[in-house]
Amino acid sequence: MLKRENYLKIIRSYREKPLIKVLSGVRRCGKSTLLAMFIKELKKEGIKSDQIISMNFEDLAYRDLLSANALYDYLKQKINKKKMNYIFLDEIQNVADFERVVDSLFVQKNVDLYITGSNAYFLSSDLATILTGRYIEIKVYPYSFAEFVSATKMRANLTLAYENYIECGSFPEAVNLFIEDKSIVDRYLQNLYDTVIFKDIVARKEIKNSLYLQDISKFIFDNIGNFTSPKRISDILTANNRAISNHTVENYLQALTDSFLVYPASRYDIKGRQILQTNQKYYAVDIGLRSMISDTKPSDYGHILENIVYLELLRRYGKVWVGKNREKEIDFVVKTKNGLKYFQVALSVRGSDTLKRELSAFETKDNYPKTLITMDPEEGSHNGVIQKNALKFLLG
Repeated sequence: MLKRENYLKIIRSYREKPLIKVLSGVRRCGKSTLLAMFIKELKKEGIKSDQIISMNFEDLAYRDLLSANALYDYLKQKINKKKMNYIFLDEIQNVADFERVVDSLFVQKNVDLYITGSNAYFLSSDLATILTGRYIEIKVYPYSFAEFVSATKMRANLTLAYENYIECGSFPEAVNLFIEDKSIVDRYLQNLYDTVIFKDIVARKEIKNSLYLQDISKFIFDNIGNFTSPKRISDILTANNRAISNHTVENYLQALTDSFLVYPASRYDIKGRQILQTNQKYYAVDIGLRSMISDTKPSDYGHILENIVYLELLRRYGKVWVGKNREKEIDFVVKTKNGLKYFQVALSVRGSDTLKRELSAFETKDNYPKTLITMDPEEGSHNGVIQKNALKFLLG
């Protein structure tokens, strides 16, 4: 299993700090493995086993501890009162009223607490209200392209690596299966998708019509990188004899977002320096998953590249917006401590008209850094706009 040093470095930096470390991300993106790696490091440093408590609440071994009182009583007996205790609670959202347990553990002076969850519900109002200012969220994503290259040892042929990245996707176990036997990757991704849909969304949100939910997720996967709205989705489904209200579509979109299956990108008005509430773009958490679910032609390489770059920017900057520059659009806008950065993504700009069109989106009154990312091997500068090869950019 690939050692994900970028995440481990973050986890180490918060060790024994008076904060609850919350690892969030889609199911099977590698949160549990990261905690296992960190625990291994602790043991190498000499931390004794009786100082480490690790529990995964999807394991039937803990089926009797899925209530707040039962779990707290169990942990209270396990805690070593004379030493620092490192407690890891995996998939904590499966414990009823887990917020009370987390809050009680937090006030213990000799407890260093780490929790994970596979949907955003566990970071919703109750936990946020109880633990305001007392937790740090570490957002975990499936493998980046750079991690995929490291895992598959394909640095010598980046073009082939990118093609394989699109085909099998970025979930760590899918990549392992791809290396061993690529024929079973689709089956793994289908099972993962079904688990997220039915266990993380339908069961938790008590959704009565899962077919509508699947229709909406498929629509989003088919339309990555396109502006959409609940009304547009409602109109299309209704026209196809799937009558559904705007409000229900909005709820289902939120459920898909909360499960980390899709990520929304709101519009940012560059001139007015404000986030706009109308229309959003959505991107898939994993291109392999999207390719399996979507009916879109495999040759939709432009939007695929845009999706991959979007996720990479999320990893690097935390938040990403779609830029509204008067009547034009800048694909992505991010904020840094020094201001904004602008990114435009195109499959190729070798045609002069295409290059002119892509560069025209960057016509702003500020001097913030501007980057044009393409699959072309050529790199350079166009009046201050830096053109970067996508594969080199993704490698960081």
